[in-house]
Amino acid sequence: MKRESGADNTKAMPDVASNSMVDHIGGTLDWVGMSEIHLPARVSDTRVGERPVSTSIQAYVNLANPDAKGIHMSRLYLMLEETFGDHSVSPASIEQLLGNFLETHEGLSTRGFVQFDFEYSMRRPALKSSYAGWKSYTVSIKASLGEEGLCTEMYVEVPYSSTCPCSAALARQLIQEKFREDFQSGKVDVDEVFEWLGTEEGIRATPHSQRSIAQVRVLLDKAAESFPITALIDSIEEALKTPVQTAVKRIDEQEFALLNGQNLMFCEDAARRLKHALDPQPCYRDFWLRVNHLESLHAHNAVAIVTKEVEGGYLPIP
Repeated sequence: MKRESGADNTKAMPDVASNSMVDHIGGTLDWVGMSEIHLPARVSDTRVGERPVSTSIQAYVNLANPDAKGIHMSRLYLMLEETFGDHSVSPASIEQLLGNFLETHEGLSTRGFVQFDFEYSMRRPALKSSYAGWKSYTVSIKASLGEEGLCTEMYVEVPYSSTCPCSAALARQLIQEKFREDFQSGKVDVDEVFEWLGTEEGIRATPHSQRSIAQVRVLLDKAAESFPITALIDSIEEALKTPVQTAVKRIDEQEFALLNGQNLMFCEDAARRLKHALDPQPCYRDFWLRVNHLESLHAHNAVAIVTKEVEGGYLPIP
């Protein structure tokens, strides 16, 4: 059948949100939106500039109008693509995004929220040799916008090695006892002891160590123009001294053993090191950190948590 010229043949689509047959129960909602939105983006790093990342995004607005059935979810998605197709992820672009969320939900919403989760790869040199390799760090950026203005938070996870001070002391005791047993005659020759120390019989015990994880959340200064991702990771690794390595030669592995021996740490020690490193940095208005020592002796983990102790700031909850 021929269509009449100029006729509007578009089907009328049902507006379920406005004309639903389901009885409406009024009430406000804290957040409504979407999670696991996968988009490529460029993140603005204070130290290294823009870096490409693959993000998993959560985007929400509150539903402040108790009589409204819902929000315009497609608008959130479209504004994410529009904003970060043209701009890197930065405090300014996030503020623009959340402002657009609220502008397009006028009369419905008063607060907006967005979270970017991604793996951040950094090329790290070996400790002694010319080797280098890529390390991947878990990073999250969260931001909310409301009457109080923009609030921006960054989270990183940094793996490191921790060697137990108690285990090290117990191992030294066994070595001492074996030394006394083997050299009880009292005649000690330096060369003989040197050779003895290089045998498995001489070093009869070693302390236990384990891979550990520092989880650090920081509240950024409102004047921040980019995200101090590399700077924060560097601060954490420099404070702990024993970050896990990538490609290594034996000289690097030996240096790593030396660093572990010189930096024996209970979880309490690691947490205090990090607090001491982050406290003086003015770019972090507040911080929350948790260190997890994934025990090799026990089936459970050892954990310490500490905050900056800012009034009204992060709570020291697990």
